[in-house]
Amino acid sequence: MENESQVTIYSTPVCHYCQAAKEFFGENSVEYTEHDVAADAEKRQEMIDMTGQMGVPVIRIGDDVIIGFDEGKVKELLKLG
Repeated sequence: MENESQVTIYSTPVCHYCQAAKEFFGENSVEYTEHDVAADAEKRQEMIDMTGQMGVPVIRIGDDVIIGFDEGKVKELLKLG
């Protein structure tokens, strides 16, 4: 499935919701870029600057930012039926 939106997830290895989001992307053939904010201080700061907080996952789809894994919102933004 082709999708024009650029999908980025800011996550940590131990985050259950991050794992659920990545599994969801895999099941729906959504290509995404992942940043491990536990290991990458620069991306962690980028995430904090974008959201004002430390919670993960943070999912960016195009210009939209979702804090946490809101499957309904992700489906809506990716136009998944």
